[in-house]
Amino acid sequence: MRRFVHPALVAAALLLASPGRALACRDFAQAPGSRWRLEARQRVAWLVTPCGDPFFSIGINALNGGGPAREAAGRIAYHWGAFYPRFDAWLAVTRARTATWGFNTAGASSLPPDVLALPVIPDLELGRTARFHWVDPFDPATEERMRAAARRLVAPYKGSPFRIGYFSDNEVGWWNGALFAFYLEQAATNHTKQRLVALLREVYGDDWDRFARDFVPPPGVASFAHLLAREGVTPHLRPGGDGVQVVRRWTGMVAERYYRLVHDALRAADPEALVFGDRLPIYYDPAAVRAMAPWVDAIATNYNVDSPDGWIARYYFDGLRALGAGKPVLVSEWFFAANENRTGNRNNGHLMTVATQAERARGAAAAAARFAREPEVVGAHWFQYYDHPRGGRGDGEDYDFGLVDVDDRPYGKLVAALGRVNPRLAAFHRAARVVSLRPRAELPEAPIDPRDRSLAEWPKERALVALRAPAPEVPFGDLYVAWSREGLSLAAIAMDYYAPELLPADQELPLDECFHVDWGIDAGHGPRRFALYVIPPRARSADGDYVMHVRLCRTDGDRCATVPAAVATYFGADQPRITSEVRIPWDALGVEGPPPRALRMELAATAFHRARWMSSSGQPPAAALADPADWRRVSLQPRFAPKRSQCVTCSAGRRRPTRNGRRGRPIGTRATTS
Repeated sequence: MRRFVHPALVAAALLLASPGRALACRDFAQAPGSRWRLEARQRVAWLVTPCGDPFFSIGINALNGGGPAREAAGRIAYHWGAFYPRFDAWLAVTRARTATWGFNTAGASSLPPDVLALPVIPDLELGRTARFHWVDPFDPATEERMRAAARRLVAPYKGSPFRIGYFSDNEVGWWNGALFAFYLEQAATNHTKQRLVALLREVYGDDWDRFARDFVPPPGVASFAHLLAREGVTPHLRPGGDGVQVVRRWTGMVAERYYRLVHDALRAADPEALVFGDRLPIYYDPAAVRAMAPWVDAIATNYNVDSPDGWIARYYFDGLRALGAGKPVLVSEWFFAANENRTGNRNNGHLMTVATQAERARGAAAAAARFAREPEVVGAHWFQYYDHPRGGRGDGEDYDFGLVDVDDRPYGKLVAALGRVNPRLAAFHRAARVVSLRPRAELPEAPIDPRDRSLAEWPKERALVALRAPAPEVPFGDLYVAWSREGLSLAAIAMDYYAPELLPADQELPLDECFHVDWGIDAGHGPRRFALYVIPPRARSADGDYVMHVRLCRTDGDRCATVPAAVATYFGADQPRITSEVRIPWDALGVEGPPPRALRMELAATAFHRARWMSSSGQPPAAALADPADWRRVSLQPRFAPKRSQCVTCSAGRRRPTRNGRRGRPIGTRATTS
């Protein structure tokens, strides 16, 4: 049969062969072998092709022909057969498009590499196939199931020079409360429950009374032997206790078992493939990442961009760098949606959504550049080729994530913006450097609207506060502070996990057990202490979600006192990403006239269940807030216009003159000062 060849495919092939493109291996089918590598060049991590070329992976997830049918259950889905007479016609157009838009990799849930002729990282769903998750991972038979499943799952890819490596699963999650509760509820014959009860005996010295100081035992359970024998019951965390630490330790043990078995199974099945782990779900548990690091070649994480302007929160990749001992990172899924879309997607959740396609294009291009400027990041994969079906997926998710709509029409502004920035990502990455964040002596002035549910207007580079956590912990969020004539503003971008499985369903979580930010301020009229609490509801909503809310208190006394005229807004996810804004008026700080030129300040944050903390001074929160004389002095910097050179997608290292003739640094290079 004569194959259809789209004219754009010829042009795209010539473009891919041109010097300087991220795809430097001219013909992977003729590569001398199938082994991809990872290496650092001038302290920047790279994938290395079988041809020996450095490679920055710019991928698309779900690069395939769409659903099995155009319409199902009343939903209109993307399906190649609705637009092309033959599959090879669809394939030719799609390959030409993706090359023209600057993509060089097929991500998870894509067609096989022998069809796309693109490097690929398949998601094997190895743990789920081998029944590791939520069954009995410490059962001795689990290891052989993993090995057998790995041999079968890698067979279509093994030996192919297009195969970079494998994702073992998608978004395992490592939700610590759920892992702890689920296995304690199993039968006494469950090997994993036996291992967990043995851990509790070890941690508490086989002393049930010590255990009961951290946990509220289930009714009728009065010993570790009873706990092992009973099914369907779970101890609850006792407020004020330290039980969450053994919960975290258990998470690390289960994760270590998983990653070790994954490593051994994949190494045996395909020794030349890279192991990327399980695509962390826009959040990571530090115990799981520590357990993962020895067993993967690179850490894969999905990511929800933090602000409509493409801002990437600093703590996230800094934390992976520390926890993963410098292992390379692949952003295995990222996305932008817009309410203005042709498919009719509702964008029905907390994932990054903007109003228009123009905003979507600008934000996506900026985020792509920021990912590339992370030294450990070896690639970023867009989710996904086409929009979710009109009416949503079967699981309810309904987003305008596509490069094309469900009628196969590209979103012109988006693909044009990505087509401009993608060919430059390798150069941006080559110039990437780790820049340490130092304590700031100034707070920027900015007109912050704390009610707009967006951080786009924040001068985030200049407002970011340096935070420290006690080793081996890492900061689990970013805090930003700015000022205006109306007052002081605080923003938080963080990740934390509340464990409802380990709490009574009919009780509110005490404030001290909630995620909270403590903020000490002395504006020259005596110290004031405030706390911003992120509070979960007593029970799930009708659709199964938790609806968090925030509460701002003045905490100088023994109670949570209302702060008149202050504004606090929560607009993060219900689990596990936290985003909030606060504005405290000057009169709440004792200032009646113009704002002062300087003030003293301390910031600290404490995780749910008091699991961990971080602060600007490096001291525990109570100690950090105790003595105002130790709070850091900061001056209030007047507002000024951004430099014209502050362009996230400008060429790496290139500095354009500003109006006063000085040369500035592009925002994406992560300078510590502006």
